[in-house]
Amino acid sequence: MPKKKKKSAKQETIMVICAHPDDEIIGAGGTIAKYSKQGKRVIAVIFSYGEKSHWWLQKKHTVEMRVKESKTAGSIVGIEKTFFLGLKDFELREEVKDEKNLDPIENVILKYRPSKIFTHSPDDLIYSDHLAVWGAVDKVTDRIGYKGDIFVFNIWAKDVRLSKNPKLFIDISDTFSLKWNALKCFRSQHMYIFQLYPGLLWRAFRSGLENRCRFAESFTKVK
Repeated sequence: MPKKKKKSAKQETIMVICAHPDDEIIGAGGTIAKYSKQGKRVIAVIFSYGEKSHWWLQKKHTVEMRVKESKTAGSIVGIEKTFFLGLKDFELREEVKDEKNLDPIENVILKYRPSKIFTHSPDDLIYSDHLAVWGAVDKVTDRIGYKGDIFVFNIWAKDVRLSKNPKLFIDISDTFSLKWNALKCFRSQHMYIFQLYPGLLWRAFRSGLENRCRFAESFTKVK
């Protein structure tokens, strides 16, 4: 776990909102660890348990497994608290049409009042669950008049339409290893997690070149 600075009464909060357990680490794990080391509070909000990743198991067993993995990974990068909304995996597009399913998102944002929110990009068109999360965050932050910054990341796709928006580069040269160690906690996802490593390494290296450091994570500002 990254060593944190002493907390103050006015501790800054960062929030990561995503669709499935492991999205928070793939998309922003190095940044989470960086902010945590700086003494900022990091809160994660995860829409589903990713329960359909193991369709042959009883749902309760998959949920227990994936929650445990996510919390263990979160402890490595310094996530203070993770909220699971329990919406249906692979059905988030329909789930977020129900206004009552948006209330928990609104409540957690109003409770913690994050200065920055990191979430899925509206350009992440490959996975409908990711796009649904973006739509929900966009709607909720508009209706509550959220005044902080919203940054987005892609899991499987590259920014296209948002390429001209302002970028945020976070130097993760000293936290990339924490990101990778956290990802390895998702043992149920090892088949594809290790396939992701070359791409994650290349993306961090490429962003590092743009930011003049060894490794970086880059995000696009949307609000």
